[in-house]
Amino acid sequence: MKAVVVAHGAFDPGDRSQLDGAALIFAADGGAVTLDTWGVVPQAVIGDMDSVDEATLARLAARGATIERHPTSKDQTDLELALARAMAAGATEVVVLGAFGGARLDHGLANALLLADPLYSGIALRAVRGAATVSALRGPGRRVLAGRTGESVSLVPIGDVTDVRSEGLAYALRGETLALGRARGVSNEIRAAPAAVSCGTGVLLIIEIARRK
Repeated sequence: MKAVVVAHGAFDPGDRSQLDGAALIFAADGGAVTLDTWGVVPQAVIGDMDSVDEATLARLAARGATIERHPTSKDQTDLELALARAMAAGATEVVVLGAFGGARLDHGLANALLLADPLYSGIALRAVRGAATVSALRGPGRRVLAGRTGESVSLVPIGDVTDVRSEGLAYALRGETLALGRARGVSNEIRAAPAAVSCGTGVLLIIEIARRK
């Protein structure tokens, strides 16, 4: 079951299409403003409500959204709370919109690392903004990439990641270790589709950037 969680970051015009086929839609705090602009009512708005005005909340509540308020002083971000809500509802695929951009660089970095949390290893979790899709690959594991020939792929290690191998990429990886902080895996390119990436231990963030149509 597909769920979409909308956070309070930046959006590309085409991001709304990610809502297609979603059984559940949740707003993480200020993501409610974007959904209201799109004319979409989420099942719930979740967070401390410091980034959404009361008029928007009242409008969405009147149209059927549940408002789940949390304290400002808490140990989880609004996005984490919304992801927990999606998992509790039985989602097996979760797309996050609005995870990046905006004024809060700290939130953007934290949201990228959030994808690597083993808590989400049981679901297909990805963050999308425009042509870019970010997801995590945990070792031992293999991922067939969605991209077409000529499209960009970057592999960013969270810690040291061992036995990284690629299929169909321009700059081949043959059992190498990608070290934390090194840019060895950045800006690769799909030479033959479908390409694939595997690793032995550790976690890779995979950033796929589709070619604009």
